[in-house]
Amino acid sequence: MTTTDYVPIAQRLDFDALVPGFARAVNDLDEAATAEADRAGIDPALRELLRLRASQLNGCSYCVDMHSRAARKKGTAAQRVDAIAIWRDSNLFTADERAALEFTEQVTLVASSRVPEDCVQAVVKAYGEEGAAALLSLVVAINTWNTIGVTARCWPVAVRTRD
Repeated sequence: MTTTDYVPIAQRLDFDALVPGFARAVNDLDEAATAEADRAGIDPALRELLRLRASQLNGCSYCVDMHSRAARKKGTAAQRVDAIAIWRDSNLFTADERAALEFTEQVTLVASSRVPEDCVQAVVKAYGEEGAAALLSLVVAINTWNTIGVTARCWPVAVRTRD
């Protein structure tokens, strides 16, 4: 298959050029969430898996591509990256990772989930209050990026023959 076989997806808005101040602010939000995750000791590879899962739920092709590659670069086995969409049915994730994945899904789907109490308590038990707050920051940031990416289609996925 050649790159000419791929269907081009048209950009809707050049978000970064149209609202550069806001784009920088979102980047700052993401950097702050990453810093809080670092401070709370949240594993960088897990962070990428959580970003990937939220991006899958939101349907952001750019972020799915970016965070699946980033997870592998952080040392996550390809098998775990591939299984993230079906994590509930996979034996490749620890109990703490499952709590973080459930939390990520519930926060991402907040309009319908209302983020149940038991979900919050499970992530607090696994990561402590500081870790839970850092994870919430991380999920809020990726959902912000996903909202922009899905709506504006401003960042096309680069076609690669290998990573």
